[in-house]
Amino acid sequence: MIRKGILLAGGSGTRLHPTTQATSKQLLPVYDKPMVYYPLSTLLLAGIREVLVISTPADLPQFQRLFHDGSHLGIRISYAEQARPEGIAQAFLIGEDWIAGEACALALGDNLIHGDHLSTLLRAASARPEGATVFAYQVRDPERYGVISFGADGKAVDIVEKPLKPESNWAVTGLYFYDKRITDVAKKIKPSARGELEITDINHWYLNEGSLHVERLGRGTAWLDAGTPDSLLQAATFVQTIQTRQGNLVGCPEEIAFRMKYIDAEALRACSKLIGKTELGRILKDIADGTHE
Repeated sequence: MIRKGILLAGGSGTRLHPTTQATSKQLLPVYDKPMVYYPLSTLLLAGIREVLVISTPADLPQFQRLFHDGSHLGIRISYAEQARPEGIAQAFLIGEDWIAGEACALALGDNLIHGDHLSTLLRAASARPEGATVFAYQVRDPERYGVISFGADGKAVDIVEKPLKPESNWAVTGLYFYDKRITDVAKKIKPSARGELEITDINHWYLNEGSLHVERLGRGTAWLDAGTPDSLLQAATFVQTIQTRQGNLVGCPEEIAFRMKYIDAEALRACSKLIGKTELGRILKDIADGTHE
């Protein structure tokens, strides 16, 4: 099982200016929680308990105030600076010493993934001893993403970053699992025409080797990239709808840590007190008291 995961929360968030001129995009609220809670929850569901948060020098102290060392969640959180945003794949170079030659996952700080059987898929990806695993999702605007095309046998045959004429509408989500060779592979990647170390090039390396696993997320799963005003509003509305209609929390690290037995009921009550007199805090207390399923 993969023990370590990077949470990449850097960048300048230009598509969300002027709001992100004052704070990190990944700290903006998505309904009742900071955006970064959702990808962190995804890592926790995969069984990952060591997390490296990478952000800008200006924003990193805000994440440290939010998460501290992660002990309240029964995990360990470390921090590293990304002085200049030079591509998603740069995360593995920044985190090389922390990764220490182990397998590692990566979650983008503005991605929300939610689905009934998501934890099963995540644990399966984490358990693969070799190769890489990415998750694909059908979108209407594939030209905005890395796009996977498939052969007649259903296997991935190519990945292209932001293609002008996409071969399919299957986009790669902001969640990746890699084996222990990842830092060596990242070192082989050269900057693209736009001057960035592309995560697509890493995925292409594993694809060419024949060790890239692609999990297609179906209709029972939602993937939202909350990087624009419209998508941020859509994500908030989605979370509100699920929580209000079903009574189930979406993207709550405290609840997930409790469900996965990283923390006990007493620790969950302490988390609810930190949140204060909010609906989220009340639900967490009810979960700890056993009065909320």
